[in-house]
Amino acid sequence: MKTKTIIKEALPLLFISWAIIFGVAVFMAPCVPDQLPSHWNAQGQVDGYSSKPMAVFLFLGMIIAFYILLVFLPRFDPFKKNYQQFAKAYSWLRIIMVSFFVAFYIIFLLAASGHLQNIQKAIIPLMALLFVAMGFLMPKIKRNYFVGIKTPWTLHSDEVWAKTHKLGGWCFGAAGVLTFFTAWLGEWGFLIFMAIISVAGLLPVVYSYLEYKKLGLFKN
Repeated sequence: MKTKTIIKEALPLLFISWAIIFGVAVFMAPCVPDQLPSHWNAQGQVDGYSSKPMAVFLFLGMIIAFYILLVFLPRFDPFKKNYQQFAKAYSWLRIIMVSFFVAFYIIFLLAASGHLQNIQKAIIPLMALLFVAMGFLMPKIKRNYFVGIKTPWTLHSDEVWAKTHKLGGWCFGAAGVLTFFTAWLGEWGFLIFMAIISVAGLLPVVYSYLEYKKLGLFKN
């Protein structure tokens, strides 16, 4: 890798290194049982278990694979030249996504090893912060096939793409702020969380269709 590339990828690689160190530490800890919780229901109750190697290393491998995927995706995008227009935003996207999954992984291992009693109160605020961060990035993303709000209408028009992602930025940011507090709403918290996220995801999709139609881009 070139020096410039290494510097640009320093933060994601640092986060992944922390995840590896934390994962190995949990795996080696004698107090951690051989069977770890691997799934929780909407109420934060355990309803699935996995072996310790599977719980520790499978998710870690997925994080590393996801990071590598993000690095190489632009090379395979038909709109790969557009990535130059939002290179800084895409770099931040990689940092945000990798840091999110590493934080998710650490929370998961803390809960699985019995050091975190209520995983819901940690995961929901983390996801809320992700939505806020994505809200800031959305308007900066240019037309491509891999990241952003990809509908038939945004992919066929730069103008529809730009307008949709401007609205999407507001929707995602607002959803992040609103969902942050649902972790403390008890049994209704998860349902409210899902309702807010669903609305935030659906509005830009509908808007992209209406905007495409408004611009008269439909062919007879």
